Amino acid sequence: MAEVKNKQVILKEYVSAGLPKESDMAVVTTTTKLKIPEGSGGVLVKNLYLSCDPYMRSRMTKRDSASYVDPFNPGEPIIGFGVAKVLESGDAKFKQGDLVWGMTGWEEYSLITSIQYLFKIPTTDLPLSYYTGILGMPGMTAYAGFYEICSPKKGETVFVSAASGAVGQLVGQFAKLAGCYVVGSAGSKDKVDLLKNKFGFDGALNYKEEPNLDAALKRYFPEGIDIYFENVGGKMLDAVLLNMKIGGRISVCGMISQYNLVQPEGVQNLMYLVSKQLRMEGFLVTKYFPLYGKFLELVLPHIKEGKITYVEDVVQGLQNAPSALLGLFAGRNVGKQVVVVSRE
Repeated sequence: MAEVKNKQVILKEYVSAGLPKESDMAVVTTTTKLKIPEGSGGVLVKNLYLSCDPYMRSRMTKRDSASYVDPFNPGEPIIGFGVAKVLESGDAKFKQGDLVWGMTGWEEYSLITSIQYLFKIPTTDLPLSYYTGILGMPGMTAYAGFYEICSPKKGETVFVSAASGAVGQLVGQFAKLAGCYVVGSAGSKDKVDLLKNKFGFDGALNYKEEPNLDAALKRYFPEGIDIYFENVGGKMLDAVLLNMKIGGRISVCGMISQYNLVQPEGVQNLMYLVSKQLRMEGFLVTKYFPLYGKFLELVLPHIKEGKITYVEDVVQGLQNAPSALLGLFAGRNVGKQVVVVSRE
């Protein structure tokens, strides 16, 4: 029974409030046996790529109120979505050598005991790292929030916040494929250029250079917004509510502007949900995982035909994972933030 060194990223202590620091995490090296315990239904994997996602911030805080996802356990590896290779399986759905994506540990080797959200990778003719993004959880998030919740129609107007991120860049491209007019917001000139020149958005704005978000949205949407894909919250949501069309739909994926605030910002314009007869719906992507096959049928041909493109921001090595994760909240990443653990 082989015993190997296993580098891990652990959460040292819960983060009470504010922006986490790299010192809240630690990179440690332990040892592990490359053998699943007898009678276990788990799957032993070697991790290849790890996904950095904004929702992980909420798991760093212990909350008294119920949350849709459990907090991390201090002293144990951080958990997130990733791509891995199966070394041994106690579950008949997986076998040695399979490539999989799903929930795994921030470490070199993981024993995955909860395989509810573990998926076999059906094709390897695209980069494996895509299964942390466009072909994994962020891709399904974009698909579910845009198509299943908002039911877009040709000619409608679409606004996407945090549009250059892992999810937003796909929502914008889905909107174009659906025949919609789409504008995105981002936090730098380079990201705005990326939205227009790489992803095909009809327009893009740098929210940091807009003193009046309401006026900015009216420039791009003089007749209003049919669909808003919400990733930001706060002042952006308030401005969007003023500019929605009657009967518009808002898909609430996340609110990254609020995650590190001691006191979340209030939203002033919720009455417009009534007067404009809007539908605003939050969702969890896991509810839509049963549609993964349907999603692949849609997206794989578009990728292979070059109709959908995807940008990744890749860092090498587990030791750089804490910095990469925190970079999401400073806007350092351009595209999907991926950590390479191993390429074999």
